[in-house]
Amino acid sequence: MRFCPRCGGPLERRIPEFDDRERHVCPACEIVHYSNPKVVVGSVCTLGDRLLLCRRAIAPSRGLWTIPAGYLENGETVEEGARREAWEEARAEIELQGLIAVYSIKRIDQVQLLYKARLVHAEVGAGPESLEVRLVDWHDIPWEELAFPTVHWVLRRAAELRGDPGPYVPVGNPPAAPTLGAGFPPSSAEGN
Repeated sequence: MRFCPRCGGPLERRIPEFDDRERHVCPACEIVHYSNPKVVVGSVCTLGDRLLLCRRAIAPSRGLWTIPAGYLENGETVEEGARREAWEEARAEIELQGLIAVYSIKRIDQVQLLYKARLVHAEVGAGPESLEVRLVDWHDIPWEELAFPTVHWVLRRAAELRGDPGPYVPVGNPPAAPTLGAGFPPSSAEGN
């Protein structure tokens, strides 16, 4: 950021009064312009024993599979954003069942709020950000073709919650990067 969005004056980097870190500050109007993490919302959408996956039509990770998710827009709640993303990416109408994961992705300045959701009906279709969408069985998840680590994490979390009507306790980032895809899904003897 080089210029103040409010007055158009050049910005400078400095520590504002009552702060402890460097920020963009406009010397003309004294407005502090904060750069904060982006909020991503999404959902693991299921219908019976199948879940919805979207093949990305856009970068990053074009051609790989993900859940319906994207940036929260101004003027909407996180729940509205999750429902909007399901519609935009998969033309899916969903009923949110509960927040199941909150991930902090420091290297790209994101906070991800991910829900468990139920598809209202089986009619889905690719939106403008998806090449295709599919309802797949849990055993048919293309683990080696998933777009992002958080998709692996949240699918594992959702698998743990299969058959659980909630309420849910959201989980955070795993303590260490697991070998994603290995040993999934848990066998029916392990509770699924």
